[in-house]
Amino acid sequence: MLAKIFKRFVSGPPSNPQAPEGHRLYAIGDIHGRLDLLEGLLAQIRTDDMARGEPKAELIFLGDVINRGPHSAQVIDRLIALKAACPETRFLLGNHEEIFLSALNGDRKALRFFDRIGGAEAILSYGITPQAYEAADFDELAAMLQAVVPTAHRTFLESFENMIVEGDYVFVHAGIRPGVPLKEQKPTDLRWIRDEFLCASGTKDRPLIPGAIVVHGHTIFNEVVEHPGRIGLDTGAYRSGILTAMAFESDKRWTLQQKSQIAAT
Repeated sequence: MLAKIFKRFVSGPPSNPQAPEGHRLYAIGDIHGRLDLLEGLLAQIRTDDMARGEPKAELIFLGDVINRGPHSAQVIDRLIALKAACPETRFLLGNHEEIFLSALNGDRKALRFFDRIGGAEAILSYGITPQAYEAADFDELAAMLQAVVPTAHRTFLESFENMIVEGDYVFVHAGIRPGVPLKEQKPTDLRWIRDEFLCASGTKDRPLIPGAIVVHGHTIFNEVVEHPGRIGLDTGAYRSGILTAMAFESDKRWTLQQKSQIAAT
């Protein structure tokens, strides 16, 4: 599939990037445990989609739905319900989900790293008390996680994708490795890359991949960032109180944002 897509991209850039015909896509940036913002943004998307009529919305979540904010477990529950109601909804695996899954699989190094990157909030969202969390060593914490994280949550996160290509748009969590064809991109880069992608001249002056625009999260910006080669949608929901989505239909795109005056603490 990616080989076929890559051949189309190397044929040259379109005059106007296009979403697939007959599709309206909504890409949602990093949620990071902000259930309140997620609910508000989903309501906005429903209203926007209904006002525009056909085609029906298809949602793409760019990853990092957990950590840092206060309601990681509840966000996962909400997204599982959304997937059941709207099977066409798709999810990209973020670096935070990757580390969480590794920790759940018994990787103690991953658990320590998870704890450092906002995992404490995720752990507490599963009902572990702050006192129990503070008193536990890493072996005890690993056992707690095994006990409180539902199998359904793990199975759901394990179903997340590495890359989604729709029309002239390539959706990934973090970015792509410059100079590497799509079909040869490594999942680690798609979830973790930062400066090598952001600083590549092609992302500002021309597409890194001819004919394609990369839509990503992972790196926080104060506002949506649009360059010829990439669009960044992570507006730091957990700390800014702003969760962003961008819609794509035909050659048009527009932004929706849910804002709160309360940032996660």
